[in-house]
Amino acid sequence: MADVEVFLDAAPGETRGMVFRDGRAWTLIIHREDDRPEHRLGARVVGRVARLAPGLHGAFIDLGCGEPFGFLPLGKADRPAEGAKLELLVTAEPRERKGPVLRRLGEAGGEPRLLAAGPDVAAILNMLAPGVPVSTGAEAIHAALEAEEEALSGGAIEPGVGLDLAVQRTRALIAVDIDYAPAAGRDSRKGREAVNREGLRQTARLLALKGWGGLVAIDLVGVGLNPETTLSMARQAFADHAGAAIGPLSRFGLLQLSLPWGRTPADERFAAPGALEIGALRRLRLALLTDRAAPRLTLHCSSTSAAILSHWVAQLGPRAHIRPDAAPGVFEIKEG
Repeated sequence: MADVEVFLDAAPGETRGMVFRDGRAWTLIIHREDDRPEHRLGARVVGRVARLAPGLHGAFIDLGCGEPFGFLPLGKADRPAEGAKLELLVTAEPRERKGPVLRRLGEAGGEPRLLAAGPDVAAILNMLAPGVPVSTGAEAIHAALEAEEEALSGGAIEPGVGLDLAVQRTRALIAVDIDYAPAAGRDSRKGREAVNREGLRQTARLLALKGWGGLVAIDLVGVGLNPETTLSMARQAFADHAGAAIGPLSRFGLLQLSLPWGRTPADERFAAPGALEIGALRRLRLALLTDRAAPRLTLHCSSTSAAILSHWVAQLGPRAHIRPDAAPGVFEIKEG
């Protein structure tokens, strides 16, 4: 059984939750202070049908918080009238400047509004790892930084089995290349099976960490693979991905699967406005926790960043200070 660790880094501006298994990050949940609660995964809302989109087999829904509107997929016989009020569940958060994806729960009345907020980070962690103690403080900040680094990585290398994994997201699909670097004296047939098994496992881990969904094409090692064995390995690797649809194995060793979207992808979170400032704030918080002897720690940044950070830094206590005397994009923490 995997050794499971849970971390919660709740801070001004942003809260992160992480689940680690056997020392590796498997889950990264990010909630920003400026997130619209109507767009959060699991939120229950009342929406108004703003516009039908027959070409997209759906409708755009006004949730009462401005654009981007939510999108409701529709079946052939499901055609609500424009202006109709519906009760809806958020099944996927915004991504790529698109609004959230919704599922219809029933009819509703009144103006578009939030009925029930989606679960917060602490509640999600409890659902993912019930009963596991939650670590906070400096440990959680280190875990958050490690999970971010892995979420931004382009793959994984596992020398023990000879795995060299590359994962890349394109406009059409997610391309995964599993390569094998066999060690001298190793049985190549057994080695290929082991590296494919670990490659699928690491692919599932990285895609969950990145928050990516859609069509996935995985180039496995070798040709003439046993379809039953390979599909069994894939089902086991992606068992925690609810709604994953795994396709047949091609004769060229290519495996295709489809993953539903859920949370806003991590790379979009890291590139969003204010993300650099929140990262600097996290490093300042870590410095305050690890260097308790320093009576005063100052974050030096640009005036634009200081305008974003000042009210958050003020929440960190009397030892934390900010000074707008650095070039744009520069963040330095100094004593005094």
